[in-house]
Amino acid sequence: MNRKLVKVSSKSSPSSVAGSIAVIVKEMGSVDVIAIGVLAVSNCAKSLAIVRGFLATNDIDVEYIPSFVDVDIAGETKTALKWTLIRKKKAIA
Repeated sequence: MNRKLVKVSSKSSPSSVAGSIAVIVKEMGSVDVIAIGVLAVSNCAKSLAIVRGFLATNDIDVEYIPSFVDVDIAGETKTALKWTLIRKKKAIA
């Protein structure tokens, strides 16, 4: 499955990132979010908490799957934290 990728940096606004993630989850059902470095990971964690609230207003919940991935930056391999967010299916009442 080809998912959209959202890259979070140390300068990212958590609310703005959460808004972008929410739009992608609503439209596509899933998204990958990556961050490298302590400040970027902190902003990412804040964004993931915020997006849950954004989506809850539309009765949408997500499951988070964390993992480590290697990414190439200017010929150098770095380890990034990646979260895959997948829209949960609604329970049948």
